[in-house]
Amino acid sequence: MHTGRGLTILLAVAGVALIGSGVRYARQTHASGSSAGSGPGDGVTLRFFRNPAAVPAFTAVDLDGRAVSSDAWKGKVVIVNFWATWCGPCRAEVPDLVELQEKYHDTLQVVGVSEDEAPPEQVKRFVTEHHVNYPVVMTSAQLSKLFPGVHALPTSFILDREGRLVQKHVGMLNPELTELEARALGGLDVSAKIEQVDQSQGLSLTNGALAIDIPGVDLTSFSPGRRTEALQKLNAQSCTCGCDLTVAKCRVDDPNCGISLPLARQIVQQLAAAR
Repeated sequence: MHTGRGLTILLAVAGVALIGSGVRYARQTHASGSSAGSGPGDGVTLRFFRNPAAVPAFTAVDLDGRAVSSDAWKGKVVIVNFWATWCGPCRAEVPDLVELQEKYHDTLQVVGVSEDEAPPEQVKRFVTEHHVNYPVVMTSAQLSKLFPGVHALPTSFILDREGRLVQKHVGMLNPELTELEARALGGLDVSAKIEQVDQSQGLSLTNGALAIDIPGVDLTSFSPGRRTEALQKLNAQSCTCGCDLTVAKCRVDDPNCGISLPLARQIVQQLAAAR
């Protein structure tokens, strides 16, 4: 055999071997869902409260009349999700919470706290229809005291495995971010960067949050059903001050706005007159 021809054949065989190795590596990488050195949360920063305080133990009653005790969740990450059946963003995130509970049932506990003023049977019907796999309780004075500052829905409180409040999210949860938080707090592998931050006291209606406390608007004299109707209208009707926000969001963002306040009061008066 000529030396040149032998070298050509050798190079061809080596090339085929390299291509085969490359194909096998690509298949392995695709199957694992990541390349070498990557992991869940690459490039993501998780923020947890500095010096978190423990939430006292509590007991509530679920929609089936059974006692629900926070002592049963010791050692687990807990998501306490305040929501309502009339709240569109709340309903939209329920499937994500159901999936999260199913996936991490050994290290995570989701708890729903309904802010509905409708009968519990109505909430139970929603829970059954949407196959909610975590306990749901009705709100109470005790829960409002333990988890203060629920001025909009949905609002979720994140507790670590020691029962300390480490984060609060107003508005719809980001499912990918919430999963990373659950993994990190549960001691599971993540590649995300973790920062400690001070707890913010302000209210920002982002991520689809709907206000339930609206500056300058008094709904205490309304029946539960009428109050819910008023909140829905205030969170849906556009303000005409040029802010491109709803009346409720404009009131929260700018309580001194001289246009959103009359609009809000007009909505309330119209509903009051319709009683």
